[in-house]
Amino acid sequence: MTKDLAITSLAINSHTINIHQSELLEVEADADANSVSQVYSEAALHEILATTLQYMDDKAQSGVILPYFDFAALEADIWTTKPKELDVYITDLAEAKTLNLAARGKDYATNILSYPSELPPPVLQAMPTIPLGELIICHEVVVAQAHEQNKPVGEHATHLVVHGILHLLGFDHELGDSEADDMEGFEIEILERLGLSNPYLLR
Repeated sequence: MTKDLAITSLAINSHTINIHQSELLEVEADADANSVSQVYSEAALHEILATTLQYMDDKAQSGVILPYFDFAALEADIWTTKPKELDVYITDLAEAKTLNLAARGKDYATNILSYPSELPPPVLQAMPTIPLGELIICHEVVVAQAHEQNKPVGEHATHLVVHGILHLLGFDHELGDSEADDMEGFEIEILERLGLSNPYLLR
């Protein structure tokens, strides 16, 4: 069962973000800076998505290939002219554990799971937006990790959303050291554009 935190129409930079949360999550006070509604607000997610996509567009101009979005197979300007769509689902520990076991064979709740759309170019060309896929976030794990790492919850969540979007574009740090280094480099530079420090430095 889910309930909508917010469902946006085409807004900032014409991108669409659909935000949902599990009905099993405990109700939090909206005034709490670490609440789901504050950390994953429409405005915050739009800024993260727009900044990440702009950064990767810049990288693509210099020859970086987005593995799941082959420009050579798409008609000219499809990627740059069509708005992107992202689904975000916030869940609890129990459901996150179940989903992680089903997706990755790991019997614990993880911070974020990425489910790319992986639609073929002809389908993308026919659609009004380009669906990137879905991010499933376990907020309780995010909060616990932020406290362990002495980071603000919003800052850690921002890093994870950037990380997740890169997975939706086809980057995968589990393929090897080179791929991991590439992803970390992208994340550090994207977060710098968002005014955040290197997440891989110990605090």
